[in-house]
Amino acid sequence: MFFLPSSLFFISLIGIILNRKNLLFILFSFELTLLSLSLYFILISLSLDDIIGQYFALFILTVAASESSIGLALFVIFFRIKGSISLKYLNLLNT
Repeated sequence: MFFLPSSLFFISLIGIILNRKNLLFILFSFELTLLSLSLYFILISLSLDDIIGQYFALFILTVAASESSIGLALFVIFFRIKGSISLKYLNLLNT
């Protein structure tokens, strides 16, 4: 029952740990982490016959949607300035 969210969570952690060069893949992995967390809350809510976990899942999905829209807007601005979304150019934002 909890195999799918746990596998999604570990895939997202592997994506964050192994890919340290592209900001877009890190954002996708973080979104997958939030998706697996909300799926955990939904499954626990169904197993306990309670609706509170579904409210938390809805809140998590709302936060994930706003985070991804703000993150993608920042990536577009960063790409327009530097021409790449690689992490090696991230320290150049200070100048």
